[in-house]
Amino acid sequence: MSKDKKTNNKVVVVGGAGFIGSHVTDALVDRGFEVHVIDNLSGGKKENVNPEAVFYQVDIRNLEEIKPIIAGAEYVFHFAALPRVQYSIEHPVETHEVNVTGTLNVLIASKEGGVKRVVYSASSSAYGDQKTLPLVETMTPMPKSPYGLQKYLGEEYCKVWGEVYGLSTVNLRYFNVYGPRLDPNGAYALAIGKFLKQRREGKPITIWGDGTQTRDFTHVRDVVRANLLAAESAKVGKGEVINIGAGRNFSVNQLVKLIGGEVVHESPRIEPHDTLADNSLAKKLLGWSPEVTLEEGIKELKKEFEIN
Repeated sequence: MSKDKKTNNKVVVVGGAGFIGSHVTDALVDRGFEVHVIDNLSGGKKENVNPEAVFYQVDIRNLEEIKPIIAGAEYVFHFAALPRVQYSIEHPVETHEVNVTGTLNVLIASKEGGVKRVVYSASSSAYGDQKTLPLVETMTPMPKSPYGLQKYLGEEYCKVWGEVYGLSTVNLRYFNVYGPRLDPNGAYALAIGKFLKQRREGKPITIWGDGTQTRDFTHVRDVVRANLLAAESAKVGKGEVINIGAGRNFSVNQLVKLIGGEVVHESPRIEPHDTLADNSLAKKLLGWSPEVTLEEGIKELKKEFEIN
């Protein structure tokens, strides 16, 4: 998808009012697509939606409502989810309905609507705790939370919908996405958004555990490029699972040093201790590699949060 490409082809961004989905919507509008956004605004914000996109406030749990919106689209980008690990532990039924049944509905609507390809937002949480790093797509998933399991089930549904019904799908496993427009109070806040908010408010930064746990932080602009490449790559479309991660990991303590400020520690949460993406498959199949370093990304966000 080159920037100078002009097209009136219809695309649908499911969850397009959210953090990542709204950035992908902007990129698609820039490339001349007719963009339709589905979002129930449970986590997204109406003001995030590009004014040139057509917006529908619809819940993906309602199959009959999303069918006519998706019908006739060339590509469907599926971001809609209830993504917090802790929330999924406390609300396993609700998160299953959105993250699994909702994904199934998107696939049904896409198959019936003649969609060319579905790009599914998967999650590195499907890996759970593995014995070795980096995390590579051939590893057996070992999710440690309902959320990780639900996102993994979504991948499997995408694969089966390709094998049984001939729907072209690709699964992108994101690693700790951050960047402009992240909601420090929201589902994708992760550590970075919360830390920046605490620093801006002059509060000590709260670290869960001892801060030695590591994460592979991936900038949203890199994730946007991965989605556009995945939609059009001739090398994918059979439900492939592809890591989208920076391929560098930082401890939470290192992250806090980049942000600055005082620190307090709370008891650790149930989560994998370390993540690090092997992104060689993304390079091979999509021609994708990360471009934004964590140092650059945090510097940019500190300006946005007006932190010196």
